[in-house]
Parts: sequence; structure tokens; C-alpha cells
Amino acid sequence: MSKKEVPLHALSDYLPEGALEPVLEYLHNYRIHLTITRSRTSILGDYRNAVDQKNHRISVNGNLNKFSFLVTLLHEMAHLLAFEQNGHRIAAHGKEWKQEYGKILAQFLVKKIFPPDIEKALHKTLQNPSATSCGEEHLMRVLRNYDQRKSGVKLVEEIQVGGLFKLRDGRIFCKGEKLRKRHKATDIVTKQVYLFSGVYEVEEVVS
Repeated sequence: MSKKEVPLHALSDYLPEGALEPVLEYLHNYRIHLTITRSRTSILGDYRNAVDQKNHRISVNGNLNKFSFLVTLLHEMAHLLAFEQNGHRIAAHGKEWKQEYGKILAQFLVKKIFPPDIEKALHKTLQNPSATSCGEEHLMRVLRNYDQRKSGVKLVEEIQVGGLFKLRDGRIFCKGEKLRKRHKATDIVTKQVYLFSGVYEVEEVVS
């Protein structure tokens, strides 16, 4: 996994206007070692607590749009704050983390950094934060509006039933019916059936 150090003056390139100063305050106050990574399909960011006199470490995917980057960073900072308050005695995304995430998210919402549609989605998030950064489907849909769209890339929920889509590893699936919150899809080679989130990004296969 490739990581790179980001000079503090260059961090503004990854953040929306108005977010740099409060973010830098957290980085300095909690001695956070921040790294920017290349795209990771399984996670958007992660946190490692300070050990052996090392700083707290947070990494965030550098390919995210500025609003997604900030939301992910705040998610990981909440892990740090929960650890500072409670140590290892808590669940990764338990009530302590949710409490800290709600606090830090509220602080940034007051600053009116986010556009109205994202702000509305984040207020909904405050009611019950998700275990994954940018994990709530309603929030992911809104944040995706600020991505640079790639030709042929769609969400699973945008693929028609019976349509084909391809994953990054090259596997091709035929989309089936929706089961509650997930969509069935069959691997056209192995015939195995999988369940996909509606907001999972795939490449549409046009026959």
C-alpha cells in the first residue's frame, strides 16, 4: 500500500474551504501523523493509536473528493478521541466512538463548510453514525455527486435487473433482484450468488 507524507501547507488541496485551520488544530493538539494513501477498495481511512512513544496515525485515501476526505478524516479522528477517553476497553464503533464522532462532526457542521445537501445528510448521520466512514448509503449517494465521474462507472443500484457489471478484479456479474437492502448478483463464470450494496461502484458491461 503506497503512502505519502503531505506537507501541512499542501493539506488544503485535499480539504474543502474553511476546514484547514480546525483540522490543523486537531493534528497539532493530538500529535497526529497523517498520511495520504492511494485508492483502497476495502477502506477509505484508518486509525492506529499511539504506541512506543509514536504519534497517533491516521491515513485517508487521497482519491476522495474534498468533502468525502474530510468526513473520512473526522471519522478516524473520532477513533482517536474515543481511545484517548477510554483506551482499549471499548468496541471499535460502539457508543463511545459514536459520541465522539457526533461531537466532532457537529463542530464542523457549525462552520458551514459543507454544501446544503451534504449538510442535510450529515445531520441524519448524527442520529446514528455508521461503522464505516462514509458508510451510510444516503450520505454516500450525496457525496458521490461531488466526485469526478468516470465513464461507464455506475452504482449497483443503477444497473438494470439482468444487466451485467464488472468489478475491479475483472469478475463479471449479472444483476438479480433486490433483497431488502442488498442486490443479488450472479458471477457469470462460477454461478455463485453474491449480495451487493446498492451504492457499490462497478463498471457497467454493455453488450
